[in-house]
Amino acid sequence: MHDFEKLGAFYVGKRIDEATGKSGDELVLYDSRDLTTHAVIIGMTGSGKTGLGIGLLEEAALDHIPVIAIDPKGDLGNLMLTFPNLAAEDFQPWVNARQATDQGQSTEEYAAAQAALWKKGLSGWGQDGARIRKLRASTDINIYTPGSQAGRPVSILKSFAAPQAGLMADGDLYRERVQATATGILSLIGIDADPITSREHILIALILDHYWQQHRDLDIAALIGAIQVPPVSKVGVLDLESFYPSRDRFELAMRLNNLLAAPGFEAWMEGEPLNAQSLLYTAEGRPRTSIMSIAHLDEASRMFFVTMLLNELIAWMRAQQGTSSLRAILYMDEIFGYMPPTANPPSKRLFLTLLKQARAYGVGLVLATQNPVDLDYKGLSNTGTWFIGRLQTERDKMRVMEGLEGASQGGAFDRAKMERTLAGLGKRRFLLHNVHEDEDVVFGTRWAMSYLAGPLTRDQIKTLMQDRVPIPPAAAPAQRAAATVRGSDAPVLAPAIKQYYAPASGSGIVYYPRLLGAAGITFSNARYKVDEQRDAVHTLELEDGPLAVDWDLCESMSISADTLQSNGEPDSGYADCPALFGAQGNYPKWEKLYKRWVRQNETITLFRSKKFKLTSNADETEGEFRTRLQQLASEERDKAIAKLRNRYASKTTMLENRLLRARQAIDRESQQAGKKKLDTVLSFGTAILGAVLGRKKLTASTASKVGTAIRSASGVRKEAGDVARAKETLQKVQADLDALNEDLQREIDELDTSFNAQDEPLEEIVVRAKSTDVHVALFGLIWLPYRDAGDGRLQSAWTD
Repeated sequence: MHDFEKLGAFYVGKRIDEATGKSGDELVLYDSRDLTTHAVIIGMTGSGKTGLGIGLLEEAALDHIPVIAIDPKGDLGNLMLTFPNLAAEDFQPWVNARQATDQGQSTEEYAAAQAALWKKGLSGWGQDGARIRKLRASTDINIYTPGSQAGRPVSILKSFAAPQAGLMADGDLYRERVQATATGILSLIGIDADPITSREHILIALILDHYWQQHRDLDIAALIGAIQVPPVSKVGVLDLESFYPSRDRFELAMRLNNLLAAPGFEAWMEGEPLNAQSLLYTAEGRPRTSIMSIAHLDEASRMFFVTMLLNELIAWMRAQQGTSSLRAILYMDEIFGYMPPTANPPSKRLFLTLLKQARAYGVGLVLATQNPVDLDYKGLSNTGTWFIGRLQTERDKMRVMEGLEGASQGGAFDRAKMERTLAGLGKRRFLLHNVHEDEDVVFGTRWAMSYLAGPLTRDQIKTLMQDRVPIPPAAAPAQRAAATVRGSDAPVLAPAIKQYYAPASGSGIVYYPRLLGAAGITFSNARYKVDEQRDAVHTLELEDGPLAVDWDLCESMSISADTLQSNGEPDSGYADCPALFGAQGNYPKWEKLYKRWVRQNETITLFRSKKFKLTSNADETEGEFRTRLQQLASEERDKAIAKLRNRYASKTTMLENRLLRARQAIDRESQQAGKKKLDTVLSFGTAILGAVLGRKKLTASTASKVGTAIRSASGVRKEAGDVARAKETLQKVQADLDALNEDLQREIDELDTSFNAQDEPLEEIVVRAKSTDVHVALFGLIWLPYRDAGDGRLQSAWTD
């Protein structure tokens, strides 16, 4: 194991000797827990800020910490350019052809040079292809491109989902979410709205609040309709028409509608829903590094997306249990414009909320910028770690000094020394100011494992993500169109046969018959603390042949049994109904088969971790359980490290005190030896001068002085011996202290394999319901609505 592969420690670089300005061998390791008090990276263009940021994200990935990284410039996609073999052909597609030409090389030659440079650079910092492989195995990296199909698209406007119950219970947070969402929507159509004076903002906030209080999601189409016909009749004490006439509301609705109809805007409606859990973890519980690339968006769209993302992250955060360990990181590569000192864009309040509250939930923010004068002072004072690189202007230096002084929280702050340090910073050199450490450190950043190719274009992102963009699933399974459509009248069946209709809307509907089973299932298991009630709805298409009913071929439906109707939509068509459906005696037999099938197949699978002696909850997927285990592992790791450090603390303090006394003894003995040497020189000098300048013959007095000088010389030798012995004592104490630290670090390193929950094989425990706990609520024939898809198949037309 390399010296920098430590538990919970990020390898950021090596210490710079401020006296000589040269890099030494002392590693700079940053405790990941310190990121819960957030960090800011400040440096002008060319200072190495992006390289440091990417290095931090690499270390987070190696430590199994998920990341959401907002990328306004396009640089963070370089995290996907990791080449364990360090081969020239891996680099070639990503090298800059213009730079190759400037160097007088072909792209092949330039790629070979870059591969050699990266291999040498990594080697100089103790890294190699094996560490790159470990990085790639530790995280799932994806580039998301809202409003574009280049990377993984993100659906924002499809639904403004109602907040979770926990967030709605917090009045302040809920109001912030309503206000920020309304501001974000209006910013998207170019309206800079004040929450207090803008009637557009007040109306949209009222609409959002109305729907969300009913726990109903709201899509953009419904929002446009609600603006035209609001669900409220009064705003304050004024009636709606007096406050916001219908003609003016129609203009606002048209602006939203025009945005929706604009060419290319459909990309905002496609892709994965904006969900913090899925951005941070895969379905299997593997940590993710999700890069939200917004370089292709205009400023209004960027602000809207960042606002919605921060809203979602806060909602996710509030649903988590508190922790003192680092659970996740939110990184933003350029914060300029999103948290300004005077203006109040919708993102500002959300960033300040995270800076104040995220620590309790183990969420750390890392904010990078080259313009510290354009950042809110209160936000800067809430960051515990400062990575400060070369600064461009005196105003920047002054703002940084003010922020550092505020972040010191009344502690000792040497302003003059800090100014000298900042003035001496060069490229790829940063001052690390950490409120959790006793002293500041100047260090040189380590070599990034990712190839820093510069901002990625949309074509390059598309190339990187071409094998990672998932194919969206169909909305519902398509029905074979082989059955003959009879007409607009449902077939006549015996009154005892219960018939149901799935809810549908629109025209051109054709109903197809299927067998319906809806059951309520109670799962109970005292040993694993399971007490769960679940509802299930299944439909089955009857097959020709001796086994007409095979419930293994059924489909689980998202339709709630409560929403089923007793009549179909008017002017609809009906397919032929197989004769088996008309025999009412078949239904009791089919219902028994269904109940038996439900008991055997509708189960709850629990996951058991032998290492942590924990079992998943009934509503947890394997991925969610692994996520919880990994967080628990991180907490246990941090506790174990703290326990070890506490155990070693008394010995370390004792040796440090002995070290201090040994240094003091050297200083004291050196001073005494120096004084004795001076006295001896003076004694010899006096005796010789007396002999030379006095009488020509050596008198008794002169002889006495010479004897005294000789005795003084003997004393000098004794004092020199005392200094040597004091130095030996210092070396021994220092060796003992180094050995103690090595013992501590060895014990910490031995903890490593015990705190990784990602690869642990989990035991599966299947919980089945008792036969008496399966209750068939509905059973009969269901008519499912379809429309002609135009390709010989019928697309489902039912609504949830």
